[in-house]
Amino acid sequence: MEYTQILYEISDRIATITLNRPDKINICTYRMADEIIDAFGKADADDDVRVVIVTGAGRAFCGGTDISPEGGTLEDGSSELSTEHLKADREVAGQITMPIYDLKKPVIAAINGAAAGVGITMTLAMDIRLASENARMGFVFTRRGIVAEGASTWFLPRIVGMGKAAEWILTGRVFGAQEALAHGLVTEVLPPDALIPRAREIALEIVENTSAISIALCRQLLWKLVGVDHPIEANKIESKVLQWTFQQADAREGIESFLEKRPPNFPMKVSSDMPDFYPWWTERPFEY
Repeated sequence: MEYTQILYEISDRIATITLNRPDKINICTYRMADEIIDAFGKADADDDVRVVIVTGAGRAFCGGTDISPEGGTLEDGSSELSTEHLKADREVAGQITMPIYDLKKPVIAAINGAAAGVGITMTLAMDIRLASENARMGFVFTRRGIVAEGASTWFLPRIVGMGKAAEWILTGRVFGAQEALAHGLVTEVLPPDALIPRAREIALEIVENTSAISIALCRQLLWKLVGVDHPIEANKIESKVLQWTFQQADAREGIESFLEKRPPNFPMKVSSDMPDFYPWWTERPFEY
């Protein structure tokens, strides 16, 4: 699809999605949400993309949802939502976070400025969050008379603990990057001009040294096992996946490159070489 509210660029096997309404602090419309969903799908299907970085144009990351009359319409003024993904009975933030949750590629959020509402909840399904010193964040829903979205009531307690998640969501207050760092919401706080270079540095570490298959499997082991009721359940699926990986070309290359003291050249592709038991979890359709 043609992108009008985001930018999508690939370099060094890194896809960068830039939310691109800088004059509106990148607040999210239905159109932007649709483009974000499409871009993640494109990145996931492209073997030339190993890592995704998400950031915002201008001074903000994403200031939340566009609640102006035009924010929920197409550019031609139609009241129809832009694709079949955007159903009136399902909130939009969750339609962004769920595809990210199932992604086979790691995602780095480079939070360059204000991130509120969907602007912060969409990052919770991402793997690594970096913040500019200028960033300010807020789960502001109770101050708007609504409730938290984007499955943030599931993600946030798992990232920062129930107590801090409850405080941030129930007060709806805005807080700075250092507070986010102190409670594990972000892993680093950086000067503004160092944010994207650091995100790319982490991404290149993944691109140059890791197996795409291993990354896809490890990412989903982490996300899908975070809620199981006993560690034995993790041990079961890890054992199955580990046995499979040891029989594959990437494991042979990983061992040989280590012994030969050279960079690895992993041959396997996520588009065609995932195990036949992937996904091992039961797909969950959205239905009431």
